[in-house]
Amino acid sequence: MRVDFHTHIIPENFSELTQRFGGEKWPTLERTCACGANIMIAGKVFREVTDQVWDAEKRIKDMEREGVDIQVLSPIPVTFSYWAPAEQAEILARVQNDFIADLVNQYPTKFIGLGAVPLQNVEVAIREMDRCKHELGLSGIEIGTNVNGVNLDDPQFIEFFEMAEKWEVPLFIHPWETLGKERMPRHNLMYTVGMPSETALAGASLILGGIMDKFPKLKICLAHGGGALPYLLPRLDQGWKVWPHLRLLDKPPSQYAKQFYYDSLVNEPVNLNYLLQNFGHERIIMGSDYPFLLREVPPGKVIDDTVGLSKEQTEAMLGKNALRFLNIPVKVGS
Repeated sequence: MRVDFHTHIIPENFSELTQRFGGEKWPTLERTCACGANIMIAGKVFREVTDQVWDAEKRIKDMEREGVDIQVLSPIPVTFSYWAPAEQAEILARVQNDFIADLVNQYPTKFIGLGAVPLQNVEVAIREMDRCKHELGLSGIEIGTNVNGVNLDDPQFIEFFEMAEKWEVPLFIHPWETLGKERMPRHNLMYTVGMPSETALAGASLILGGIMDKFPKLKICLAHGGGALPYLLPRLDQGWKVWPHLRLLDKPPSQYAKQFYYDSLVNEPVNLNYLLQNFGHERIIMGSDYPFLLREVPPGKVIDDTVGLSKEQTEAMLGKNALRFLNIPVKVGS
């Protein structure tokens, strides 16, 4: 069984809601043709998308052609809108979460859903996480790597992580509003350099800020193979050794990094082998970033191309690990 953990979706009528709020910062979906659109912010193209980003039937056809049994649906990070008033961001999150839950209900054998929450207000975020988990039946929550420039280890987020652990809500952390983006206006460096760097900062903050130590049962998956984090762990460990006055942890950062899960979107088998060496196959979850241009085609290719994997390792990374991460029973023989 192949489960694509990392895919994104948006309601086709998304703009009808955001235009009601007013202001230039809200993303809108502007159709360019029958099969495509632009995500617009402040009158400028943020991202070109195809109709697979809202059309469930086309997604299913792609899944059948590419050998994917199940997609895990999550919002597009630009729609997090943490900068907005919490009451408006909550409305937006609810609309997207309802949309994803409806698709899961329509196609229960094809889709699993992750929701979004307005993390700029932890009380409101917990309220929507509660609804996602206990009313809509979504399997987890996707959150961004920072909230208006505040790292995720900030004390204001402690209660959110506490409740996620208590309610057994898995979290998918995806880069957005990347650090240094003002230096990346060209070459699409925001996607190729900014996002991996941003994810590394988020992961390091969760470790060094004590979140992973305080909540050892909290399930977190980092997008894009953890970005640059896995390759920075030796340097983080060295800092932990030489700056004892900053040392808040009993173990070096690399040990806490083993608590994360990592999607497999690392492009090359040598990178996947590095993740395997450091974290084990049990912590790696197949994800493609469908339907965007940087996605892996077909989903799971880097796992298929990695030499020397056992059948057990391959089956776990291609599907079983995703289901276990999301607390979904794995059927015998799947």
